[in-house]
Amino acid sequence: MRSAKIVGVVAGAALILGACAPGPSGTDSSSGGGAQPAEIVTDISTLPEQTLTVWDQEVRGGQNEQMERLNKAFMEKYPNITINRVSQSFDDLQTTLRLALSGEDAPDVVEANNARSMMGQFVSAGQIIPLDPWAEAYGWGDRFAQSILSYSSYSEDGKTFGEGNLYGLPQVGEAVGIFYAPSRLAEIGFEVPETWDQFTGQLQGIKDAGKTPLMLGNVDKWPAFHLFGAVQGAHVPADEVRALGFGNAGASWLTEQNVDAATELQVWAESGFFNEGFNGVGYDPVWQDFAKGEGVYLIAGSWLAPDLKEIMGDDVAFMTLPTARGLATTGGTGLPFAITSSAKDGNVAAAYIDFITSDEAMQVLVETGNVPVNDAAKYAPQTEGVIADVLTEFTRVSDEGEILPYLDYATPTFDQTLGEALQELMAGAITPEEFIEALEADYTDFTK
Repeated sequence: MRSAKIVGVVAGAALILGACAPGPSGTDSSSGGGAQPAEIVTDISTLPEQTLTVWDQEVRGGQNEQMERLNKAFMEKYPNITINRVSQSFDDLQTTLRLALSGEDAPDVVEANNARSMMGQFVSAGQIIPLDPWAEAYGWGDRFAQSILSYSSYSEDGKTFGEGNLYGLPQVGEAVGIFYAPSRLAEIGFEVPETWDQFTGQLQGIKDAGKTPLMLGNVDKWPAFHLFGAVQGAHVPADEVRALGFGNAGASWLTEQNVDAATELQVWAESGFFNEGFNGVGYDPVWQDFAKGEGVYLIAGSWLAPDLKEIMGDDVAFMTLPTARGLATTGGTGLPFAITSSAKDGNVAAAYIDFITSDEAMQVLVETGNVPVNDAAKYAPQTEGVIADVLTEFTRVSDEGEILPYLDYATPTFDQTLGEALQELMAGAITPEEFIEALEADYTDFTK
């Protein structure tokens, strides 16, 4: 797997077409609309009045604001299209989307998790459609780095991840890093760490000072994915993490480095470095507790920056730290927007996706405290505080280090396997070796 550099431009130019282009091969040119129309239309202003139903998970402050602004602008540009937006939390969307896509009233556009357990299954079931004809018509290959597009690419049978047809397009870039309040570090006489070793070396001292070193809400299991990804990046070569994360054959969890990563995480838990009862409390309440003054560090995704800034003001910062292996962290893209096979008109759905991922949309993302998936570096001077930190760090890791895939991408069941195993590991119910063996069993059962 090629290095997933996030910022960049695809070599070579994709053909940018006009208002109409031939549809996918094999389509009937006499047919009308539908999810896969016979004719690819990029000017939808003359199409009949209709409603476009969009399901998204952009529910937090800055996320919600950018969607509201972009949806309003889209309807102003295309008064013949009314957007019916259904917004729900990440967890709720994960739960309801499977059922919705198999029903008669499926939405037109959805945010679908890139993972094999979600997008991969939707592809193999024919519940979402390839975007390649519109990618050519709109020139998405010029606007998005190929590494970005690979995060939403599958073979038609859903078995190969990272190549094949394009099934989604993201708005935002993401990186897992470390949030902290400078005043809390200063209060206990600690400097801001500059390396991973300096950071981990502070944890015991913070606990000895009567503070909680690390905040975590892991009742839903997935928050620990990000935590373990950060620890794993300090121990395991990036190419091995990438192969494991994409669920591609040829790698193995059964390595000394993976055991070392699991051991470090378990030692943190056994040493009392996390808030009490972390496996039984929610993600949102814990980051909100952090924002209100509890704990010293929060390892989490860059998407929390707008909400933390709103509560903490200037007393919050974000960093990624180099390890002995270099600079590497979990991240990539936000959930990509896909077109369902039940969409009333694929051309309208594609025009919407193009609109909310355009260069103009990237500017709106910056103004609302989000990380644009394209050209993040050029927007950093427009921002300040933790938002500037996030843009700078995302660009730095992309240019100088390694953005590693979310580990739950790996297999259709890996989200459950990893989530349950992490809870048991951090509770001391299994050994690091048993933890790694559980992951290896899921991975090899799929890749064989």
